[in-house]
Amino acid sequence: MYLEYCIDFYRMKHDDFPILFELINNNRLVYLDNAATTQKPQAVLDAIVHAYSRWNANVHRGVHYLSQVATQKHEEARKKMAQLIHAQLDEEIIFTKGTTDSLNMLAFSFGEAMIKEGDEIIVSQLEHHSNIVPWQMLCERKKAILKVIPLKEDLSLNIEAFKELLSPSTRLVSIAHVSNLLGIVNPIEEIIRLAHEKGVPVCVDGAQSVPHLKIDVQKLDCDFLAFSAHKMYGPTGLGVLYGKKKWLDKLPPVEGGGEMIEHVSFEKTTYNVLPYKFEAGTPNYIGSYAFGQAIDYVQQIGLECIAKHEDDLIAYMEKQLAEIPHVKIYAAGLFKAGAVSFNVYRADGTLIHPFDVGVLLDRQGVAVRTGHHCAEPLVNHLQVPGTIRASVAMYNTRNDIDTFIIALKRSIMMLD
Repeated sequence: MYLEYCIDFYRMKHDDFPILFELINNNRLVYLDNAATTQKPQAVLDAIVHAYSRWNANVHRGVHYLSQVATQKHEEARKKMAQLIHAQLDEEIIFTKGTTDSLNMLAFSFGEAMIKEGDEIIVSQLEHHSNIVPWQMLCERKKAILKVIPLKEDLSLNIEAFKELLSPSTRLVSIAHVSNLLGIVNPIEEIIRLAHEKGVPVCVDGAQSVPHLKIDVQKLDCDFLAFSAHKMYGPTGLGVLYGKKKWLDKLPPVEGGGEMIEHVSFEKTTYNVLPYKFEAGTPNYIGSYAFGQAIDYVQQIGLECIAKHEDDLIAYMEKQLAEIPHVKIYAAGLFKAGAVSFNVYRADGTLIHPFDVGVLLDRQGVAVRTGHHCAEPLVNHLQVPGTIRASVAMYNTRNDIDTFIIALKRSIMMLD
């Protein structure tokens, strides 16, 4: 029976998210744009107010009470994030502004230390722009070569082609665990294994996987992992770059300033130990504390429980969409985490622009994402101007999906 192994999401979790009681155009909000950002539970909102009200002070080095408390909360949050992804050491967790910042930081630091002219970096055709552009910029600086794993007809990665792309010149593979546009879960374990067999490190873009899947970086054996707080019920402006200590020790810092130094003179500066050599300036210690509360909230429910709930919603949504005439689901039937992308066609075969569908859904209180989803190369591959993406979180229900489907059918009638 549906979710008999889990908690009652219908009664329990929806009430914890104040924004879900908002009326949109006099309709109950059905929020299905979670791949872009999730809503925040009251526990996280309260944590932000509590932190600013009770112990706000700059972290590290301060001898006074408030600074000591703020430092303790900040470092406790680092420990929670290490435990979340099962990092071996807390110092392997670097605080950043988000996934994009993490990937840019890695591209610059890794590029300065490890990349020279003619070296190769591999990404895939499924990538978000944040896992394309920083590597392109690196290749332009260093005269390196960016290679792309192509897709098979079903839109899954062509692993045989990936094997052929790996060469003695490959220096890094950077790959999304979950496609933000299609929701496809890539075979990341196999990709890491194949790369490591050639001595090539792997960076995993976990922006869409950490919120939906139980991640164990030691089991995966990835060398780097990037993810964001705001896609997992935490605040905006905070992210994590995980790196194996052996790599982080080798790589140079990206920014200079306070915190990342050991000693400074006009003749020479020496750098701080991990993780601080990558964390110049005042960190987002309020954000880290609030994200720590979001992690506590999620873990009280259970990551596996949430994943089962979301998997059920995705399967239910895909089944409902498949029953609507002239709806094309991309990567239909493949295992997905959190998101489904589709388009709607008229009876004569012409595409109804996804933006038009999105506007009409919004008028009925349903929030989805339309466009290229910062994955323009993939959208070009699909030969469409964009897609409609519906993405779920733990507070969504089957009733939300039913409301979405009814609203979609009404929209199609108006646009056909």
